[in-house]
Amino acid sequence: MKDETSHGLIEALDQLLDRERKALLSGDLEEIGHLMPAKEDLVHRLNDLNTHQGEHLALVHEKVTRNQALLGSALDGIRAVANRMADLRKVRAGLEVYDRTGHKTNFSTSTLPSVEKRA
Repeated sequence: MKDETSHGLIEALDQLLDRERKALLSGDLEEIGHLMPAKEDLVHRLNDLNTHQGEHLALVHEKVTRNQALLGSALDGIRAVANRMADLRKVRAGLEVYDRTGHKTNFSTSTLPSVEKRA
C-alpha cells in the first residue's frame, strides 16, 4: 500500500512538473502561481512517506532542476523589464548631464506625452 501511494504521488508530481514547464515556456505566470501550492503539497506528502524509490525520484528531480532553471530565467526577464521601465520613467522625467566642471545639470521635460489617433 505504501509503495502504491508513493508511486501515485510521484506520478502526480511528474505530471504537475510537466504542466509547470509548459506554463513557464508559454510565460503563463498566473498558471505557475496556481500550480505552486499543489507542488508544495505533493513534495511535503512525499517527504512524509520517506519513500526509497530512487529511480522514479531521480526522473522527477531532473524535471524539478529543469523547471527551476526556467523559472530563474523568467525571473531574470521580469527584472530586466522592470529595470527598463524604470529607465524609461527617468528619461520621461528629464535628462541629467554633467558639464565640463563635473556639475550635474537637470533638463526637465515639461511637455506632456501625447497620443496621436490615426484612422
